[in-house]
Amino acid sequence: MDDSGKESKFTAVNELAKRRGFFWNSYEIYGGAGGFVTYGPLGTRLKQNIENKLRELFVKQTGIFEMESSAITPGKVFEASGHVDHFKEPMVECVKCNKRFRADHLLEEYAKISSTEAEKMSLNEIHEALEKNGVTCPDCGGTFNAPQQFLTMFVTTIGPYAGATGYGRPEAAQGIFVEFNRLYAMAREKLPFGVIQIGHALRNEISPRQGLIRLREFTIADLEFFFDPEEPQCHLLRQVENETLRILLAENRLKDSEETVELTVKDAVAKRIIRAEWQAFFMAMAKKLLTELGVPAEKQRFIEKLPWEKAHYSSQSFDQEVYVDRWGWVEVSGHAYRTDYDLTCHMKASGADMRVYKEYATPVEKEQLAVKPVMAKLGPAFKKEAGKVAELLSKADPEEVAASLKKNGHYTVGNYRVLPEHVDISLQKTVVRGSRFVPHVVEPSFGSDRLFYVALEYAYRVKDGRVLLSFPRDIAPVQVGVYPLMSKDGLADKANEVRKLLAESGLMVEFDEAGSIGRRYARADEAGIPLGITIDYETLSDGTVTIRDRDSWQQVRSPIKDLPELLHKYFQGKLDFEDLGTLLRV
Repeated sequence: MDDSGKESKFTAVNELAKRRGFFWNSYEIYGGAGGFVTYGPLGTRLKQNIENKLRELFVKQTGIFEMESSAITPGKVFEASGHVDHFKEPMVECVKCNKRFRADHLLEEYAKISSTEAEKMSLNEIHEALEKNGVTCPDCGGTFNAPQQFLTMFVTTIGPYAGATGYGRPEAAQGIFVEFNRLYAMAREKLPFGVIQIGHALRNEISPRQGLIRLREFTIADLEFFFDPEEPQCHLLRQVENETLRILLAENRLKDSEETVELTVKDAVAKRIIRAEWQAFFMAMAKKLLTELGVPAEKQRFIEKLPWEKAHYSSQSFDQEVYVDRWGWVEVSGHAYRTDYDLTCHMKASGADMRVYKEYATPVEKEQLAVKPVMAKLGPAFKKEAGKVAELLSKADPEEVAASLKKNGHYTVGNYRVLPEHVDISLQKTVVRGSRFVPHVVEPSFGSDRLFYVALEYAYRVKDGRVLLSFPRDIAPVQVGVYPLMSKDGLADKANEVRKLLAESGLMVEFDEAGSIGRRYARADEAGIPLGITIDYETLSDGTVTIRDRDSWQQVRSPIKDLPELLHKYFQGKLDFEDLGTLLRV
């Protein structure tokens, strides 16, 4: 398909989405606002169903916890996590119209510089590349000023105090990390365990121009899975070990090659291409999710992130990408091995101990450093806070305390500065029955809005000149349409009885009696409704209805009394369409 074909499909999908109430740009009566969308009635249900697929795979089937925390976060959290220092993108401003753009995206789009090259450029190199390639403002043709780094987190003030800085969270992960101790207690203090959070996130994107692919407010699903790095074996790996993953390796990306390798999960782990077994498990589950959303395996791949592309917290990262017509390969989920980075950062910044205890199978006798607070010195130095300082010191790593005192002349614990005279450090022979350590984390992170768009595009079909959305049956926003053949002779009343019966059984039902039956079928196909039930004159005589399949347009005849059980089994995947009744010739 050429570029015009890609553009026409993108336009067709978006026009259909707007017309049928899936989504549209927000605040249109005021001229709109870039990077914000409103989901209509069909879109809201489709998005909820996709998010429920995440819950089905990870919460129900895998036993992972779910939690919810606030979107506005105190500044200290993102200062500790490193986001304030690292969550920045290169930006340029047009000297003529003052429009601002993300500089690396301009190079990719207009200078045909690969994202791999653009992302590792310094600000000076970006400036030189823009000038060398004659890249000017896409809106007015003006030149750009020198690039600068732009913090892409929304900044706010919490309460009336000017110093109480807060941020709109750019991810949901930190809300999980700061609550680790409570969550660990709820996991009965056993590793491994995982927690998922699905909620709104905010990123002050410089120039979002990709619809649902790049938004300023979006829904993210972050899953943090905690495990012992010395016992990394994934007990669920056997479930997916023979699943094949298509991976674009970092070494091929460095050669500007798009050649992928296909490996089983088992081989990818054995060859250390994926370093953490749990990360490999979640990558296989991500592939399963996208397949169940309607994306064929050949339209999915994982790319290994290059060193300068990885987030500051990641030891190894992969992006799961799906091919879409307008933009090519688009990230839909990220998979990062975050090691102990986040918990360690929050432990140091807050003073809270986020280590867990592991008992040895056999006690070990060893000599080790011990830190003993000298209360006679702590009291005068910290007064009422002396007890708290002593408690924090008792939980600190003696090796770390000793090293900091020797190197810096002080040790910082929480907000307290401890000097050499405040502690007594000695070598003691002890029987060690266990140790405390900071768990490691692997993170699969999904963009709900991107999953939504991918599901919408892959559902889009044109059959005999008519548009239909072939959603997988378990994510369709409306499950069943109910239609009286005519709006007279009691057919509409009977159709309403059927609608009520199905709705009370828990099905999502739409009733439509406007226009010809053909037009109603066409409207239902556009909305992606898998099944249509028509009440006709035969219904009044024998209590049977016609059930129509959205994709094949085939029809079967079935008794009304059997519909709730049959349809529930159909939407659970236990029955095929042909099992719903007697096949009719159309």
